[in-house]
Amino acid sequence: MSGSATSCEECLLIHPSCAWCAQEVRTLNSRCDFSQNLLKRGCNAPFIENPRSGISLLRSKPLSSKGSGVTQYDVIQIYPQKISLSLRPGDQTSFEVQVRPVEDYPVDLYYLMDLSLSMKDDLDTIRNLGTKLAEEMRKLTSNFRLGFGSFVDKNISPFSYTAPKYQDNPYKLFPNCVPTFGFRHLLSLTDKVDRFNEEVQKQMVSRNRDAPEGGFDAILQAAVCKEKIGWRKEAYHLLVFATDDVPHLALDGRLGGLVYPHDGQCHLNDKNEYSAANKMDYPSLALLGEKLAENNIFLIFAVTKRHYVLYKNLTALIPGTTVEILDQDSKNIIQLIVNAYNNIRSKVELSVWDHPEDLNLAFTATCQDGQPLTGLRKCADLKIGDTVSFNVTVDARGCPPKGTSKSFTIRPVGFKDHLEVSVDYRCDCSCTDFTQTNSSRCNSAGTYSCGMCGCEPGHLGARCECEEGEVNHQYLSACREAEGKQVCSGRGECSCNQCLCYESEFGKIYGTFCECDDFSCARHKGILCSGHGECHCGECKCHAGYIGDNCNCSTETTSCVSDDGKICSGRGSCVCGRCQCTEPGAFGDTCEKCPTCPDACGTKRECIECRLFNSGRLADNQTCQRMCKDEIITVETLKTDDSNTVQCVYKTENDCVMKFTYSEHASGQSVLTALKEPECAVAPDAKTVLLAVVGSILLMGIVLLALWKLVITIHDRREFARFQSARSRKSDACDSYHIMIWCSTNISYYYKC
Repeated sequence: MSGSATSCEECLLIHPSCAWCAQEVRTLNSRCDFSQNLLKRGCNAPFIENPRSGISLLRSKPLSSKGSGVTQYDVIQIYPQKISLSLRPGDQTSFEVQVRPVEDYPVDLYYLMDLSLSMKDDLDTIRNLGTKLAEEMRKLTSNFRLGFGSFVDKNISPFSYTAPKYQDNPYKLFPNCVPTFGFRHLLSLTDKVDRFNEEVQKQMVSRNRDAPEGGFDAILQAAVCKEKIGWRKEAYHLLVFATDDVPHLALDGRLGGLVYPHDGQCHLNDKNEYSAANKMDYPSLALLGEKLAENNIFLIFAVTKRHYVLYKNLTALIPGTTVEILDQDSKNIIQLIVNAYNNIRSKVELSVWDHPEDLNLAFTATCQDGQPLTGLRKCADLKIGDTVSFNVTVDARGCPPKGTSKSFTIRPVGFKDHLEVSVDYRCDCSCTDFTQTNSSRCNSAGTYSCGMCGCEPGHLGARCECEEGEVNHQYLSACREAEGKQVCSGRGECSCNQCLCYESEFGKIYGTFCECDDFSCARHKGILCSGHGECHCGECKCHAGYIGDNCNCSTETTSCVSDDGKICSGRGSCVCGRCQCTEPGAFGDTCEKCPTCPDACGTKRECIECRLFNSGRLADNQTCQRMCKDEIITVETLKTDDSNTVQCVYKTENDCVMKFTYSEHASGQSVLTALKEPECAVAPDAKTVLLAVVGSILLMGIVLLALWKLVITIHDRREFARFQSARSRKSDACDSYHIMIWCSTNISYYYKC
């Protein structure tokens, strides 16, 4: 490939390892080669052009540890703050960005509330919100300000009731119902929270016609009307959006005849009301995300459980947003805001602004565990004061026009701090400063530059010694790459012992023997090098972040990161941006589903604990909703006869037994069926135990007495029978003795005896 270079600039573009020799050396077959080869062939080092990419620190103030006690402009949360890059195309260079969220940083919170009729009970609940919220937030920051605004919808049909009878009160059954309005800014950000309570207590609900609300109009105005809202540059900006229904989106306004797209500008009048509600369409998600990021605003969706999934999907499309479940009467609003704030403060995510199209950026995050995560630009589950670092690799794909300089900005989402990166391109060779026109070295028929002659039209040769059309058949072999091959590879003409390559409608043919082109490379879906590389002499040279013969394989791993922060849930490997599951039974986009894996029950146990009982590791880290998206069904009695489910049992902290089953629905969603309450052994009643013990003792005593009585009775009867028998024998003996005495005294009977 290096032999195809006809100038120093072309040589530098071929590969970052290529160097150019600007010295006149006869032993050089090609001036474009590796530096060590040029040195071996006699080119002196000062004449070798081989610029390298580099980085210069322009501003690098150290990171701060606290936000209070110092001037807010001196608080530094990103390091460095400004750098300069000098890039040679293809020569990657890297730099490190460190981010540390400081303690006790100021917070501006703007509460944006839906005042449609269905939110009446919520309005009653938050009438003293300011005081209680300020107390909780001051536990997290000593510098807290609060503001308030409200919205309903556009006051045109079909979004609202427009008949004359509804102009003063759109709901006659409710006397305190005010006319429909788009957005009202009611209280600028202030540290006087009593004013918030006073303003809320003045408010009354209104009514619109359809279910969706005009909340996105209100969000955009709250974001872009910085002066009227009172957003401080040196503070966290939190925008709480409280509603019980879905929002209108861009193009919905056409139903009411609003064909002009939103211009993204502030349109608050002297009464602090949105004046363009009936003139422009609702803003798009892209516009909303752009303006929120532009003004460093974290958006918190506080929505009812019924619409949680919809808003959860929106957070994936709007950077810097989070969603929390709001109770029907907003009773949990304070804890919701505190949880959302802690969740926001526990994450750091880098965003890139004004990214030049010809630059490739690759990120590697090193979070609190110290393990590098390739392809990630986000760290979660951080504590205030933790420092995280990101390695950023930059690669220029080509050279812009001479004199062009570009820049981009790296900014943590929601932070005012940012890193400015200026870029200049090292595409020129210093030897061009000594260019000679009509040089004698070129027979006065060309320009001598960087050791070569650039011949004028009609002249050819290394020293412009030939005129076009001259052919010496004796030297045609100089135009063959090897003996037996075609002259100029059949894609050019041999003139003055060198090849003049034909032009092609498909691209450029080049090389000493016209052997190379920029269109005969592998394609993917009909696209040369998949659109992620450049074709050089039949081989794809992939841009940073892509590999493979046709550059169709991405090295990005962001799409492979599961909710727990692991690559492919630890059950597979990321290949070309997609997970290939290696654990038997694992499946899903990030191998997150695996009913038969040994750790399946353990993983789902954490979801059961945090979703049903608000306990466990995930509940403590405020990551339950992010990591546990499974459907959970509670039952009184658990069926265990289904062969398609995994039976799980674990022991709770209270020594109870919790049972649940884990299965995968046909739609791909994980389904957990659990008992409503753990099975616990019931403690016996003390009185019952006492009575049972006493009763048992009495019963045993009676039984023993009965046995004793039975034994005595039997014994007595036996003794009595023995006595009777003995008595009977004694009586007979006595009778015989008495007869003998009588006979002896009565001689007349003696002989009878």
